[in-house]
Amino acid sequence: MICKDGKGAMMDNGKYVRYTPEQVEALERLYHDCPKPTSVRRQQLIRDCPILSNIEPKQIKVWFQNRRCREKQRKEASRLQSVNRKLTAMNKLLMEENDRLQKQVSHLVYANGCFRQHTQNTTVASKDTSCESVVSSGQGQRQLTPQHPPRDASPAGLLSIAEETLTEFLSKATGTAVEWVQMPGMKPGPDSIGIVAISHGCTGVASRACGLVSLEPTRVAEILKDRPSWFRDCRAVDVLDVLPTANGGTIELLYMQLYAPTTLATARDFWLLRYTSVTEDGSLVVCERSLTNTQNGPSIPSVLNFVRAEMLPSGYLIRPCEGGGSIINIVDHMNLEAWNVPEVLRPLYESPTVFAQKTTMMALRQLRQIAQEVSQASSTPNWGRRPAALRALSQRLSRGFNEAVNGFTDEGWSLTSNDGVDDVTILVNSSPEKLMGLNLSFSNGYPSVNTAVLCAKASMLLQNVPPALLLRFLREHRSEWADNNIDAYSAAAIKLGPCSIPGARAGNIGGQVILPLAHTIEHEELLEVIKLEGVGLCPEDTLMGRDMFLLQLCSGMDEKAVGMCSELIFAPIDASFADEAPLLASGFRIIPLDSCKGDSSPNRTLDLASALDVRGIGNKLSGDRDVGTGSARSVMTIAFEFAFESHMQESVSAMARQYVRSIISSVQRVASALSPIPNKGIQAPVGTPEAHTLARWISHSYRCYLGVELLRGVGDGSDSILKSMWHHSDAIICCSMKAMPVFTFANQAGLDMLETTLGALQDISLEKILDENGRNGLYYEFPQIIQQGFACLPGGICVSSMGKPVSYERAVAWKVVNEEDQAYCFCFMFMNWSFV
Repeated sequence: MICKDGKGAMMDNGKYVRYTPEQVEALERLYHDCPKPTSVRRQQLIRDCPILSNIEPKQIKVWFQNRRCREKQRKEASRLQSVNRKLTAMNKLLMEENDRLQKQVSHLVYANGCFRQHTQNTTVASKDTSCESVVSSGQGQRQLTPQHPPRDASPAGLLSIAEETLTEFLSKATGTAVEWVQMPGMKPGPDSIGIVAISHGCTGVASRACGLVSLEPTRVAEILKDRPSWFRDCRAVDVLDVLPTANGGTIELLYMQLYAPTTLATARDFWLLRYTSVTEDGSLVVCERSLTNTQNGPSIPSVLNFVRAEMLPSGYLIRPCEGGGSIINIVDHMNLEAWNVPEVLRPLYESPTVFAQKTTMMALRQLRQIAQEVSQASSTPNWGRRPAALRALSQRLSRGFNEAVNGFTDEGWSLTSNDGVDDVTILVNSSPEKLMGLNLSFSNGYPSVNTAVLCAKASMLLQNVPPALLLRFLREHRSEWADNNIDAYSAAAIKLGPCSIPGARAGNIGGQVILPLAHTIEHEELLEVIKLEGVGLCPEDTLMGRDMFLLQLCSGMDEKAVGMCSELIFAPIDASFADEAPLLASGFRIIPLDSCKGDSSPNRTLDLASALDVRGIGNKLSGDRDVGTGSARSVMTIAFEFAFESHMQESVSAMARQYVRSIISSVQRVASALSPIPNKGIQAPVGTPEAHTLARWISHSYRCYLGVELLRGVGDGSDSILKSMWHHSDAIICCSMKAMPVFTFANQAGLDMLETTLGALQDISLEKILDENGRNGLYYEFPQIIQQGFACLPGGICVSSMGKPVSYERAVAWKVVNEEDQAYCFCFMFMNWSFV
């Protein structure tokens, strides 16, 4: 039975209420302010809105529950519609790709038939040894390399070249002009970056991609034309002339420069024509090609320190997608003149896989990143910065490193004399443009008075070490290669100007804290702030704090990404971290030179710190996966920048040269330890235990000193001991026997308690995680641990690497000895721990 009260609400025996439009409007206003109001808030609503006075609070609670449910259903329906649109567009792309592949198969079958017929005819003709046969054969040979007359570069001639470029580009994008093969490791799908293919057997290197982005075609074209914003190797693109065409398109004449990726190669430049037009079906096309062998028009002569390369017909086909967004086809095709580089580096210029990672896939990633930022425009990332500002910081870091590696004279760089050894190159830059960003006032109130910037750079060839694995180690174990005195000097140089050159004085880094700032969609690039704690500074630097900050860009840490360049670029920043902060970029770039990759195990870093501790080659864990025996090569480029006063140039040059040499030595040592293929003739150090051996030592020492078993019901096998210790419920952590103990091993519970990983464990010191009472208690018990072999510690509070307090009921510390009864390390077991 339905009844209507005096207020207008429809009620059905008290089971539900049919609200009037006025009541719904009042409830919606509250929902937008507070989707989940408390009972007090609901009662307040009834009192404030007389039109709701006849409705029970319980019924209003049910309305809000239903409203939240409808909102959730609406969002889910919207998400499913979006996925459906993506799948529809992806299906269209796959069908087009299937048609193209069928055409390519037909073309190959036809070509194969022609080749077989030609082979048969050649066999018959080879029996004829007459003079006429020889002459005709010679004429045919000369026809293989015809000499083309110069092309007309007048406006009418440029339009003809543009139309020809458009036709050739479309034949590559949707036809069979190039034999395309699937990019290794790429699988198409609704969440993938797109369908990526690389060239096989064509002139130069080429790559092709098809993808879907939720941006309008004109916006996509605008982003892609701004090549320096997404192509990190692009130094500049200058538009020298613009010519409108009768069909509403435009012809642009461009001069483009590309950075050299390493100090061992020369930069490239291009003289280009770019043609933008709209096809009959409404698609937007942007195509480009090099202008070579032209006359009666503008041209660009050869430029010093650049090799003129060629761009073959390339471009972008952008089609509007039903429901919004765009379907995009990208073709990049270049001849990078590989003959001009050392033979060992030629794979860098001849590999379509490396080329696709740097150009085509970077373009797709930029489009996806901006599309995501547009969809999440209301959100603000960490540190209160907008995505565009964070991308600008990443670009500044990358550009600064490229400038340091290339050292162009037109930017003010000049070469200094060496010390008789050519392994490290020293450049100096005193140009006002370079120094303008450094002479700023910082939060401490002191202006910088530096007058020059020095760059020390070098390149080295690496064997048998995956670039991604080496980069991860350099990122997580900065103390293994960095000199904290140099870091302190770099920080002081951009803050106070005058400071002494670091010498042999003592100093320590308490550890590094990685503060995430931003990342790309697929996490292939990370922007972060590195906080170096406890940097030991000279006594006169009393105005500086003990903590130092670095802005760091890290990319290429995925070992499965074939052909991807790995980079770790950083610059010291002031604690205020202003957007206009000066960035003197330094860091590492590792580029693979071979297409094949050896299988590598992330667990290989488990015992690496012990190997590095004795400056040797780490043992390979017996639990590692088998790796291939093939040899993989890569080239690493190192560049470090320092600001200084001109009268200190000689001292700073000597310091920088020695520092880079020490880094090269450290990298070689780390690379040898990480290599899955052991170097012949080098034996593993005796004092380096494997994980199984260390677990056995820990268990045996515990039983000897405390008289009880650490691991109950476990056999004598090394595998069972390590497995049982790894899964032990209490946190078991080992630390070194040094003046400032650092952690060297932890089981899973220990890693969870410290909120870290095995790779980053080395950067955490024992002193850092204990509070004052814990440190005092530990110092009091240390003599007992040394003499008696163990000590029982009362419960207390410690701190994880992320700063979270952790309580533990009690703890036990004991000395771990090896088979010769020599002390190896200390071990701690924190019992019944939990986060506070």
